[in-house]
Amino acid sequence: MTRSVPLAAALLSRRRMLALGAGLGLALPLVGAPALAAAGRKKFVLVILRGAADGLSMSPPTGDPNYEALRRSLALTDTALRVDGDFGLHPELKTVHQLLGAGQARIAPAVAMPERIRSHFEAQDRLESAAGDDVSSGWLNRALVNLSGKTEAEGLSVGPVAPLVLRGDVATSSWSPGRAVEAEARLPMLIQDLYGDDPVLGAALARGLKTEVLAQANIARLAPEGAEDLSPAETARLTRTLLGDSREAADRMGGTIAGFMREGAATDLVAISLEGFDTHANQAGALARRLAYLDALLGGLQSGLGAAWRDTVVLVVTEFGRTARINGTLGTDHGTASTALLLGGALKPGGIIGDWPTLKEARLFENRDLAPTADLRSLFKGVLAEHMGVDRRALDTTVFPDSAAAAPILGLV
Repeated sequence: MTRSVPLAAALLSRRRMLALGAGLGLALPLVGAPALAAAGRKKFVLVILRGAADGLSMSPPTGDPNYEALRRSLALTDTALRVDGDFGLHPELKTVHQLLGAGQARIAPAVAMPERIRSHFEAQDRLESAAGDDVSSGWLNRALVNLSGKTEAEGLSVGPVAPLVLRGDVATSSWSPGRAVEAEARLPMLIQDLYGDDPVLGAALARGLKTEVLAQANIARLAPEGAEDLSPAETARLTRTLLGDSREAADRMGGTIAGFMREGAATDLVAISLEGFDTHANQAGALARRLAYLDALLGGLQSGLGAAWRDTVVLVVTEFGRTARINGTLGTDHGTASTALLLGGALKPGGIIGDWPTLKEARLFENRDLAPTADLRSLFKGVLAEHMGVDRRALDTTVFPDSAAAAPILGLV
């Protein structure tokens, strides 16, 4: 297993980089064979919306005659961005809508993992491990294992905690934006002195230092003139502003992540965690803010990647959906099927992915939830097979153990 420890971000001798690093965080992988660097290869980004994002608001089924009666004040029939006669997109998903119009986005409106779990933590673990309880690695790391020796793929997680989906035998890097640290911290230098010559830990340290150099360089481009003269506390506040919760900040975040993927020894597989999608009460405003952030991040990622966008696939998923009916506090409760978004310049144009079960009362799962018609593992397999070149045998047996019955969804890339 890969274990990570926090490392202070103030690593560089230049004062500007030291100052800007005060608002950043880094985690170093300390166990596992280091993946080789890659540049100019196929790119795959997995975005996990934690908290169970409401698929019936992400891609509202505006053509379903039961939708408005079930959702009442949460129905987006009049405000949804039009996809076709049957579906729309949430009005905050403007970038996704533009990409869809360009043939670079598709929606899977009724997907779920095979287990019917409504506990956030259990469902997130199953989404990321895609295996039994005795498996402690993630499917994206196991995909890296199967790519090792065939390509030079490299992985990175973005978020406050390295997600399970990227933990495993292959060493990956982690970046936690916005974590304030002491600008003059001696810990990085001490670690370098202690472990620089160690054949395993030294390689992991070098990998982590490279991640932080790229992070600080990307943030430095966003900073105003004179930022090098700020105190550590002032610089930490600036960093939180640059990478905060607004649409503009999300766009910058997407561009910063793109920097990891396009520069030098580029990253090929990225897992991004976004929190805040558990909308039990007053869902309309809270979900709109989170989807606006997601949409802007995707826009920043696209523009930041430039020409590399044509070799990129982005998959946005959540652990489960929400109830078909609105609840008494103008929100929704834990459900089953939700929407997945598939985007990227490498994507083939097409319609919705999977079948629509309808919202007829007789078709609701347990008389409360949208029923799933597609297995999320099949979507994962299709992207890994067609885009990243993982073979079917490995997908069925090691990446997603005992999953031969879940055939890959093909024709996506």
